[in-house]
Amino acid sequence: MSNATSTDLYEVTMAQSYLNEGMTRSATFSLFVRILPPDRGFLVCAGLDSVLDFLSAYRVDADDVEVFASVLGRRPEDLAPLLGLEFRGEVRAVPEGRVVLAGEPLLEITAPLPQAQLVETYVLNQLNHQTSVASKCARCVLAADGHPVVDFSLRRTHGIEAGHQAARLGAMVGFAGTSNVAAAHSEGLTAVGTMAHSYIEAFGTEEDAFRAFARSHPGPVTFLVDTYDTVRGVATAARVLRDLGLGPGCAIRLDSGDLGALAVQARTILDAAGLRKTRIVASGGLDEFAVDSLVRSEAPIDTYAVGTRIGVCADAPYLDSAYKLVEYDSRPVMKLSSAKVTAPGRKQVFRRPGYADLIALVDERPPPDGVPLLESVMREGRRVSERAELDTARQRFMTDLAALPPGARTIRAPTVPKAELSRRLSSLTADVRRYIEKNLLGGAHEAV
Repeated sequence: MSNATSTDLYEVTMAQSYLNEGMTRSATFSLFVRILPPDRGFLVCAGLDSVLDFLSAYRVDADDVEVFASVLGRRPEDLAPLLGLEFRGEVRAVPEGRVVLAGEPLLEITAPLPQAQLVETYVLNQLNHQTSVASKCARCVLAADGHPVVDFSLRRTHGIEAGHQAARLGAMVGFAGTSNVAAAHSEGLTAVGTMAHSYIEAFGTEEDAFRAFARSHPGPVTFLVDTYDTVRGVATAARVLRDLGLGPGCAIRLDSGDLGALAVQARTILDAAGLRKTRIVASGGLDEFAVDSLVRSEAPIDTYAVGTRIGVCADAPYLDSAYKLVEYDSRPVMKLSSAKVTAPGRKQVFRRPGYADLIALVDERPPPDGVPLLESVMREGRRVSERAELDTARQRFMTDLAALPPGARTIRAPTVPKAELSRRLSSLTADVRRYIEKNLLGGAHEAV
């Protein structure tokens, strides 16, 4: 059984019907986010490599057909038209790390209709999750205002793969490190970490624990100080650091309570002990909103460790994303459902200064001040672009972020840039709507 079975059942039933009906001509599906979640001024496109890996290897084999038949209660021979189906289409997409807006296609797939239909679920899954996480991580970097941010999310993400993605995506938008050992190793990231409260509790005293940890790890250490009483824990950590001459490069970590007030007290204790270069790390339920409040209050915190709320995008755990048919057999199509109207035709997005983006048809000439966002990344089922290097994606993000209007960068109640439709796309949309209303809706009423 391959990843081809990681799909919704209706993709299989539709694809089988298309094949039975001989509907195998070229179709284009467009993936976009209808509206941004609350308090979001932008999104960061992510997950493209996962999609391309999936499409490159896509093939329905005999085991997959057995699975499809089993869940449908059919004989395997009934599903025979699906056997051997591979993805041999074209993909145009926004490169990973670029900032995008609502309504803009992140990706368009053009392939024989059954192929383009069957891959919908997996493609949406990867782009939806990774774009959500990358966007939230980016907001943490903005909120931290130059202070390092590190990823502590692995233990509470929705699966190990999601935790790995969170570590990579955080690094893509500027995180300084991750606690995830596997991700740090495979992605070339800085591994960071301290100790758990269980470590402190296992020793007779807090001081015994700190000294034992320092014996095993003679380099810069970080002591967790809030197991029993935070202020006393800071004082104990300061005494051990000073006695062992471990101040420079070392840190104490606050993980609970009023982090702003405790950071002020901790800074006073450390400075009085001559440990002015000992840093303060804050963790414990942090997200961009909490980090923003702490930074604005000028809390003397040097590094922010974010975890659960980032790894699961706690305030906005999904995107209102869609994968919609926009063209079949050279015929533009659209959906007219209330609040879910789609624009027909293959598209391109042109980035203009100030994020006055223009969504246009794919064959339109760019405006004088516009740069196309979607690039050809796959043809005939094969990659035509290099795998995204983390540094390259990070540079794309930093460049786009620098050009983003200040109002869109704010953490609370941002001013959201809105993309416009080109005249040709607006005209085509109106034409297709009129055609549907006259020839499809009108005909249906007459039949009734």
